[in-house]
Amino acid sequence: MKTTMNNTAKKAVDLLVENGKTVACAESCTGGLIAKLITDIPGSSEVFHLGAVTYSNDIKNKFLGVDEKTLETYGAVSEQTAIEMAQNIRRLAGADFGISSTGISGPGGDGICNEAGLSFTAVSTAGKTVCIKLETHSDDREFNRNHTAESALSLLIDIIEK
Repeated sequence: MKTTMNNTAKKAVDLLVENGKTVACAESCTGGLIAKLITDIPGSSEVFHLGAVTYSNDIKNKFLGVDEKTLETYGAVSEQTAIEMAQNIRRLAGADFGISSTGISGPGGDGICNEAGLSFTAVSTAGKTVCIKLETHSDDREFNRNHTAESALSLLIDIIEK
């Protein structure tokens, strides 16, 4: 999976460079993996603005500006939170694209209603934000984090190519 992720990250960075665009990441369940994959690529300093690991709801609210009502109503692991994270990190960093990830990496769920392997990733531009829901149904923490990070980069590629 690592070779595939590295290829996906390289393609994303190449497209950003070719298009003169920049990116910033707000990550929760991936713990900085998306930013790591991007910055592993030579030349990424031309396109990478900021990476923030915002694990707690308090930091999602205070640093990223995710609305408290969003967190209370929908929870940290939700489409709504992923969208606000992506939009707000893009604005905060002054980047062309904002990427977010939020979910349950595992093992085990959140004790409320979310199972391990559930995540949301979003990509925001000035004109739109796209969010996808991922469900691996796996308790394998590393697999879930890798899957979410690669899916986020693939979503970024899709949006750039359109």
